[in-house]
Amino acid sequence: MLLGVSTPDISSLRPLMADTALKSAVRGSSLARWLISGPPLLYLVVFFAVPTLIMAFAAFRYPGDFGGLAPVFDSAGQLNLTLETIEALFSSGIYFSIFLKSLVYALITTLVCIAMAYPVALLIARSPKKWRNLLVLLVILPFWSNFLIRIYAWMIILGPQSVFTRGLNAVLDVFGFAPVTLLYSAFAVIIGLVYVHLPFMVLPLYANLEKHDPAFLDAAQDLGANAWQRFWRVTFPLSLPGVVAGSALVFIPALGIFAVSDILGGTDGIMIGNIIKQQFLESRDWPFGSVLSIILTIVALGVAGLAALLARPRRRAHD
Repeated sequence: MLLGVSTPDISSLRPLMADTALKSAVRGSSLARWLISGPPLLYLVVFFAVPTLIMAFAAFRYPGDFGGLAPVFDSAGQLNLTLETIEALFSSGIYFSIFLKSLVYALITTLVCIAMAYPVALLIARSPKKWRNLLVLLVILPFWSNFLIRIYAWMIILGPQSVFTRGLNAVLDVFGFAPVTLLYSAFAVIIGLVYVHLPFMVLPLYANLEKHDPAFLDAAQDLGANAWQRFWRVTFPLSLPGVVAGSALVFIPALGIFAVSDILGGTDGIMIGNIIKQQFLESRDWPFGSVLSIILTIVALGVAGLAALLARPRRRAHD
């Protein structure tokens, strides 16, 4: 005390100051999280959630007299909704057969991409660092040209008068087999799908394989494992997150794509994406196209969720 004036005890203010600093840090952390996660979340809401809800609502509406959608309310002010479109889908098996064929095409494409991309990704990951960027550039080089131009190039390669087709038929003729037509077939569709989506498998695999510690392989070799055992016991299990991520990036777009099957498949290679495009652009039956789109979206979300679940690191059980 000085001249009758009491001096406040600073120690009693420390808990209050600490609490204020803690609240300020929490507010700053929350703001930082929103600044980081807010834009992607807003993007998903605006460009995915809202269009999906619009599409789901359109699935229960009547088609318009001249295509498109009929008014939401009829002349009497009643809500103009129906289940006829969904009933029509389930009453016909042709659309489910096409959807099943699309699933098979997408699955074959994914498996072929894994088989072709894994050696390439492993080669890049084990190359000297000075060459890795160049090799990755060569993988993404096809993206520098137009997508349709690349597909039309395969149309020329697989055409009946192409060098590739004539050479293949000449070899088949030697062994007594009938000539084959490659263009406008399921084979052409698979070739196009693999060509388009192969980089989407190489890049996740490379990103995973590059992070592997060589000490694991050295330890396996010291324990007597040969090259094949080292791959299946060490390299491949560690690369499973990359395999899962690449499979999702290939399977989902391959399931809904329509340009490849339109150009290379003809009527034999038609996929569910072609049916959806036909309903919106040609038949102009938007409710039916919306139903097919919703089913495709549900399958894509299921595959993405499964991929995220499989790619999640597993915790080891502790005794």
